[in-house]
Amino acid sequence: MEIYHLSLAEAATLIAKRELSPLELTRACLERIERIEPRLNAFITLMGESALQQAREAEQEIQRGEYRGLLHGIPVSLKDLYETAGIRTTHGSLFFKDYVPQTDAWVVKKLKEAGAIILGKNNMHEIALGVTNVNPHFGACHNPWNLERIPGGSSGGSAAALAAGLCFGALGSDTGGSIRIPAALCGVVGLKPTYGRVSLRGVIPLSWHLDHAGPMARRVSDVAILLTHIAGYDPEDPVSINMAVDDYLAYLGGEIGGWKIALASDAYFSRADEQVVRAVQDAAEVFQQLGAQVNAVEFPEAYQAALTNGRMVTSDGAAFHQERLASRPQDFGEGVIERLQEGAARSAIEYSQMRREQTRLRRIYERFFEQYDVLLTPTTPVTAPPIQGPNAVEQARLLTRFTAPFNLTGLPAISLPCGFRSEGLPIGLQIVSGPWAETKVLRVANAYEQATQWHQRWPVLSD
Repeated sequence: MEIYHLSLAEAATLIAKRELSPLELTRACLERIERIEPRLNAFITLMGESALQQAREAEQEIQRGEYRGLLHGIPVSLKDLYETAGIRTTHGSLFFKDYVPQTDAWVVKKLKEAGAIILGKNNMHEIALGVTNVNPHFGACHNPWNLERIPGGSSGGSAAALAAGLCFGALGSDTGGSIRIPAALCGVVGLKPTYGRVSLRGVIPLSWHLDHAGPMARRVSDVAILLTHIAGYDPEDPVSINMAVDDYLAYLGGEIGGWKIALASDAYFSRADEQVVRAVQDAAEVFQQLGAQVNAVEFPEAYQAALTNGRMVTSDGAAFHQERLASRPQDFGEGVIERLQEGAARSAIEYSQMRREQTRLRRIYERFFEQYDVLLTPTTPVTAPPIQGPNAVEQARLLTRFTAPFNLTGLPAISLPCGFRSEGLPIGLQIVSGPWAETKVLRVANAYEQATQWHQRWPVLSD
């Protein structure tokens, strides 16, 4: 097995046993990046020398018996909206192309404290407002399964890097589906935690009310490891909530027999590619075989939730970028400026009504999850569209349909592979639960992953 085929957990076990060194692991990632990255464009800034130095330090610490845990010596990457001290953080935008923060984002500090090695900053959709990752300023990112297809966005570079074996974990952000959509289209795992579970301090915002920071990896257990280290209360982040952090890894292996699982089967969630719908139905049958009780349901008001989320995103984005919109509108990409101007045109009354809808729908969804442990849906209605396809605005409307309702309501949701379309593109299964129920989402996802083999497939990228 190639080193880059290891899961994060497998690599961590070998490092702990001193059968694999952080320096060897980091060099393997950098060598693969050198070979594969020109075709993917998954990074905006590569931190090769810094990563090697971090790896040397981690190796010395471990040799001295100072092993810090499962992230010690593990190479990871960051979506390029996480502030990194002394390293530019572009936000995928001309406005931030020379921005060099003085301090690390809170979660970046947490990763470094755990001994993780930062390989670089991943390509992303401009200002995180879009799902194609066709970035007019830093170039399009390509899907490893088919280089003519989008990887999804806005965390497209993170998902592409994971799928291609360039890193072992990554951080993305999710405002309407920006972790889960690229995870689905690239065949990896991405988790949007409950709103307030992971600090947003030092994460350049798109929407103050809808942004979520979260982990991405190739296995559910790897996502659980990352979440364990980045979750927690940050008193300096106004939206961080002081809730106890569970031992996500310890909870993974439990049974799901007798659990009540809802399968979204109404007209809204069934309006998807036939092969995508079939793959999710097949996944539901796997859960039944595992002893869960699966019921087909009509999930309430998903269209209204997605519509409200989409409108809030553009209005919040226009608020954050107000001065840039006024002074240099020409420096935004075509699809982004269109959506920002649309958001800026909304009235305070309209925005107040959207906030009321958010509160109302959050309560409806919380009550739904008093009846069911988790909900199953497709992550996206289709597999990865062509790069030369419809414009970014149209793609956003399509690809966020099933993910956006759970940004509006702040609920934990994960995407993981559940099959492949006939042309060989990955299909994503979305699993959602009630607030603070990351343990449920992860356990159900892990049970499915262990019962299937989709996660064992790799894209063919010849050197």
